[in-house]
Amino acid sequence: MTKRKKQFIDEVKYDALGIAIIAIAVYMFWILTISPSGPFELREEGPGILGKMLTRMLVGLAGEGKYLIPFLLLITGIAIIFKKVKINKIQVLINIALIFSILTHLHLQLPLAEQTIESGYNGLGGGLIGAIISYVTVTIFGVVGSYIVLISIWIASLLYITKSTFGELTKRIFSLFIGFLKKIKDQIEDFIFVTVEEKGGYENIPKPSKNHLQVKEQPLIINHYEEPETDEDKTLKKAIKKEEETEIFIDNIENNFEGEFVLPPINILNRVKRNKNTLTQRDINDNIYLLQNTLESFGVSAKVVQVSCGPSITRYELQPAPGVKVSRIVNLADDIALSLASADVRIEAPIPGKAAIGIEVPNSEIATVSLREVLESKEFQESKSNLSVVLGKDIAGKSVVTDLAQMPHLLIAGATGSGKSVCMNTLITSILFKSKPTEVKFLMIDPKMVELSTFNGIPHLISPVITDAKKAASALRWAVHEMENRYELFAASGVKDINRYNQGPNQLPYIVVLIDELADLMMVAPADVEDAICRLAQMARACGIHLVVATQRPSVDVITGIIKANIPSRIAFAVSSQTDSRTILDMNGAEKLLGKGDMLFYPTGFPKPVRLQGAFVSDKEVEEVVEFLKAQAKPKYQEGILDQEVITVDSSKEETEDDPLIPEVAKIFIENGQASISLIQRRFRIGYNRAARIIDIMEKKGIVGGYEGSKPRQVLISVEDYQRLFGNY
Repeated sequence: MTKRKKQFIDEVKYDALGIAIIAIAVYMFWILTISPSGPFELREEGPGILGKMLTRMLVGLAGEGKYLIPFLLLITGIAIIFKKVKINKIQVLINIALIFSILTHLHLQLPLAEQTIESGYNGLGGGLIGAIISYVTVTIFGVVGSYIVLISIWIASLLYITKSTFGELTKRIFSLFIGFLKKIKDQIEDFIFVTVEEKGGYENIPKPSKNHLQVKEQPLIINHYEEPETDEDKTLKKAIKKEEETEIFIDNIENNFEGEFVLPPINILNRVKRNKNTLTQRDINDNIYLLQNTLESFGVSAKVVQVSCGPSITRYELQPAPGVKVSRIVNLADDIALSLASADVRIEAPIPGKAAIGIEVPNSEIATVSLREVLESKEFQESKSNLSVVLGKDIAGKSVVTDLAQMPHLLIAGATGSGKSVCMNTLITSILFKSKPTEVKFLMIDPKMVELSTFNGIPHLISPVITDAKKAASALRWAVHEMENRYELFAASGVKDINRYNQGPNQLPYIVVLIDELADLMMVAPADVEDAICRLAQMARACGIHLVVATQRPSVDVITGIIKANIPSRIAFAVSSQTDSRTILDMNGAEKLLGKGDMLFYPTGFPKPVRLQGAFVSDKEVEEVVEFLKAQAKPKYQEGILDQEVITVDSSKEETEDDPLIPEVAKIFIENGQASISLIQRRFRIGYNRAARIIDIMEKKGIVGGYEGSKPRQVLISVEDYQRLFGNY
């Protein structure tokens, strides 16, 4: 017999067995249904002798639960036919126990005087089975104890049938309960806040009534930030709490980390009480009406299709009518801000991946996003990278965790007080919660002397925090040499990157180079700093060295064209002008940020930046994390980091002394909008060699772009940048 034929015969057997069981179940339903007066008053045209006997037996044994047995048979037959399941002995026992417990419960519902075996035999309560079991359980456990036993049997049966753990089952029930409450809440709100159904098309928006504003069609509202804690969140927090309670803080640890190193527990960080979003459903409806009415008054037909509520802003997603240009909506930004009584609005047109335009309106209060809240999130817990970095939450309130190894370098810029230093602390602290000193090393450069000095003494440091700008340039040159040495190791081992090398017997740690203020370094040793940063940015990713560069002066003489071209991932905090925003992101938008951690994250590969509310970690929390790490081990500093030769310049001397014509040439370039050697020769009547040298100097300073063949070079500075570099225009 072939395998295929044997399989066909088995399927026929399953079908035959299932059909037989279903037929028996249907017959039982029929004989019970045609006997409404009970089993002892059957009519002559009834089910016959077999039916009468079977009916008497079912009613006598199961009483009011007589339909349970045919129902169970029906489910079993269907399962056998469609799922081809075999009858399991344990499953049969579970089903029998479940039926018996239900029959017992039915009998316990009878008045106390009727809870007799005779009543069960006569078809009352749970029948003879329910009467006997209830008599035994009440005699042994009492009435209350009997109910406890019954409930335990029901729960155990339910767990077996659903193939779930108790936690999973509780989570499902809780989710259903929350969904029910949300549905009731929505119905109440729909009753209070009247919603006018859209009749179709882009009709005139109705005028507001005396009491409230009306919305034609209720959009989808996404608010992860205010979602109640799910059972999964509670399970995670219980696990964290258990870990915190059992965490042993070791006081007498040897001053090395060759033994087992303990990562900081999350209970070191404070649990910030989640701010309740002050934006109500009624506020959202009012804003939707005002937004659509404002656009309609200017002849722009559009409707709000989705609303995303975040910690700092609320985004209204507009879907314009066919034929409406996106630029018409973008040009109405000031009018929209006026109608919504908002300080400013940012328009994202269009939203990447959506046929909609985003109108970002600031909330009346900016909710604090704590670092602990994001560290406890699913995104961070499931991240496998040693360089997992916490950024904050997006406009819908979802936690954002990224991998520094994938960036692979990061530029952070913003005005003073916008949240740049807190972002640096959050970035470092999140890595410390994920990686041991043998896995990740830090090289910290802090010319301001106060921002990163808190981390001095942690075992992850490869050198003390460097505060001298001249020594910082030396440290960057050491990083370049370390990169070259690692590539020599990779070549000797026949591997291409650090991940494959670490699969062998020898392990190399990742190195994160952090520069807190690039502007100070560029004033002391611009040539060495720029060259080192560019070499690291171009080549260091594969060998596990990553740059994080921060500055509060986003100008072209600090963030030069070469540096910006080699650091693809960027974070922009609030800046004062569109020019600064373009210097960081190559586009406008950062000038409309709110400050206090409001940022635009522009990772490599993304078509547009993503708006986030940065996670907050206090100085006290950082100090506690540092003390925990310092108690376990002392750092092992690398020798020779500060001994590299560096060529410094006097910052008081302007680099324009390289050629006195550079300021005039830059002015001509700005006026013409393009740069070329021939233009310099014609305007200033100089030779080719000097003109070429001037254009090379200006390219190095980031004033003009690189060589593009026959095309003129791009001019990278504006009038404001010129005034900062050379004085009056």
